[in-house]
Amino acid sequence: MVRPSMPAHDVLIIGAGLAGQRAALAAADAGATVAIMSKVHPVRSHSVAAAGGINAAINVADDWRSHAYDTVKGSDFLGDQDAIEIMCSEAPKEVMHLEHIGVTFHRNETGELDLRAFGGASMKRTAYVADITGQAILHVLYEQIMKYSDRVDRYEEWFTTSLVLDDDGACVGVVARDIRTGVMETFSAKNVILASGGAGQCFKPTTNGLICTGDGIAQAYRAGAPIMDMEMIQYHPTTLVENGFLITEGARGEGAHLLNAAGERFMEKYAPNKMELASRDVVSRAEQTEINEGRGVGPNGEGIYLDITVVPKKRTLEALREIVNIGKDFAGVDITAEPIMIRPGQHYIMGGVKTDVDGQVPGVPGLYAAGEVACVSVHGGNRLGANSLLDTLIFGRRSGEHAAARAAGLPMPAASEAQMRDDAAEIASIIARPREGRRISEIKDELGTTMNDNVAVFRDEAKLQHAHEVVRRLKEEAKTAYIDDRGTVFNQDVLGAIELGYMLDCSEATVVAAIERKESRGAQFRTDYPERNDDEWLKHIDISRNGDDTPHISYSEVTFTQWQPEERKY
Repeated sequence: MVRPSMPAHDVLIIGAGLAGQRAALAAADAGATVAIMSKVHPVRSHSVAAAGGINAAINVADDWRSHAYDTVKGSDFLGDQDAIEIMCSEAPKEVMHLEHIGVTFHRNETGELDLRAFGGASMKRTAYVADITGQAILHVLYEQIMKYSDRVDRYEEWFTTSLVLDDDGACVGVVARDIRTGVMETFSAKNVILASGGAGQCFKPTTNGLICTGDGIAQAYRAGAPIMDMEMIQYHPTTLVENGFLITEGARGEGAHLLNAAGERFMEKYAPNKMELASRDVVSRAEQTEINEGRGVGPNGEGIYLDITVVPKKRTLEALREIVNIGKDFAGVDITAEPIMIRPGQHYIMGGVKTDVDGQVPGVPGLYAAGEVACVSVHGGNRLGANSLLDTLIFGRRSGEHAAARAAGLPMPAASEAQMRDDAAEIASIIARPREGRRISEIKDELGTTMNDNVAVFRDEAKLQHAHEVVRRLKEEAKTAYIDDRGTVFNQDVLGAIELGYMLDCSEATVVAAIERKESRGAQFRTDYPERNDDEWLKHIDISRNGDDTPHISYSEVTFTQWQPEERKY
């Protein structure tokens, strides 16, 4: 079902999480005509799951340069230092802005913003709202979007299927499907900002919501944009053994211990200075080593104990109230009275669509990206906890401001509807497939299990090559996989088929980059190349798409300003 194209905008933002909403507000403040589009209601965006807090050097004893150094070190020196300096130096003002528009950050007994400790940080610099920080910020930003209703159009429950390029390769809009009706539309825009989140659903289990299917990364990749650092997949140290649900790093920030089957605080062996508050990659490897060497707990020894009972009960009920509920509801454990079993679980991707510090995507004029979909490379090989919310807000704002300024000097393009006709035909062909062969859900399940088994905390050539073979096979099988729903109203089956294609593109890029990087750095730990090799691999791996739908590998330099590589210890 196809209708004539919709109104045009100076700035069209795909995704309504923190990056998208912050971009929309910044672009509107700059005078641009703005629209924001999301495949779910905005407050159901995955930003709502961010728990622990947001980093900023707002303590009088702190300094943004210390925050920047910790971030550079956390990245295992793969982060681009110009971008890191921007993020950390602008952090205090952004947090104060959030507080002023209504985010109810926790305060201490003197009335100042309270700060908690997070992994890899040299001091307490994480502002928080209990363990619902992302939810609190997301709702406040959505209130602001509603207040801007005369300046920001909202397309809620619209699913973007493709970017639209003009004859010169510039991005001039998108094609999208109204999920409620099945109608396809072309939206023209002077600039498009991708803010559609990460690709955690490529892995099973994952802490990510069902909507995190790598849409924007794959759409940009298919449009000719480079994607960068895709091998760097973060496994969070504390996810529930039962289902992969996230247990916030805030628990360790409040003083919780990690224990093996012998009751030992084993982090003393791996990070004697920072213990449980070493960087996430270090803690996840330590846990997995304990499990692999037979010191795990629970059924089959696949878990580690997180002991929150050492935190005063009153403090746990005040600052960690959501994970108290998660423990009771999903593990049958009262975390105030007994340890809970956790293990490393897929959580975040450091890679994404390559951008500059203003969110611009090289090689595709008019295309921007911000948040987890993007890779300005402030995280490099490993993201510090509580830097993700900061990343979304700083670079969401900068993208919105830059896109608005760029729009001021451009005529409104008229996006061709040829792409819409192609997308509509593809969807019709998906719906018409015979009900035989493999189901979409079966392929997604095999993909997630394969990625988690072979592209996780520890990797080697044989496992990575196996994963690549499976992904290539699944890409072929996905072309004929069938769906059940043949209707138009809220047809989640057809969206799932399209999302599967996005996930397979992202997974292939991840595996190919992991095979290519023959060293261990940050989240990439190769047991066959266990050392960091700055002489050969202190560089970004960029992936672009060949004409035959295979990844093309190239490299780009890491930007250094004031911190040279050194041995990374915690």
